[in-house]
Amino acid sequence: MLKEILSVSGKPGLFKLVSRGKNMLIVESLIDGKRIPAYSSDKVVSLGDIAIFTDSGEIPLAKVFEKLKQKENGAQSSFDPKSDNEKLRAYMKEILPDYDADRVYPSDIKKLIIWYNLLINSGFSSFEEVESEEDAKQDVLKPKEENKTASRKTAKTETKVKVETKKTSVPQKKLTGVKKNG
Repeated sequence: MLKEILSVSGKPGLFKLVSRGKNMLIVESLIDGKRIPAYSSDKVVSLGDIAIFTDSGEIPLAKVFEKLKQKENGAQSSFDPKSDNEKLRAYMKEILPDYDADRVYPSDIKKLIIWYNLLINSGFSSFEEVESEEDAKQDVLKPKEENKTASRKTAKTETKVKVETKKTSVPQKKLTGVKKNG
């Protein structure tokens, strides 16, 4: 679910992926519902790809949002994200006790709280990825089909390369003749 929610650098808030174009994505703002293009020059990050550093490794953002939801009983966060750094760190310790305070900056904690509130306001109630059986079957089948297609493409490409090599080698002999004395 969080794979379709995007953060676009330089633009406030979060966006939902609506469509893909040739050189852009069409995204819809979760704040006001306006649709805008996100071009390939914009830095776009899916929330599903973000993780929070902990002392033991990394925790996906979805799990952190679930812990925040449990702490706030499914409601919006009552904590003010504009608080000072020490209060932000203390709040983060309540949510995720083993987070790495050296690598998780106060600005990251602010974003986390703002994003959580925005998602709750937009009607998101669950952050964990729930994969149905049909999706799992499709994911298993897709790589096999892609591999067959890829092997067919490489076979065709190899044939083309061989043919082109033969065609180009003949004219080269005629053009690169050596002048003989005698």
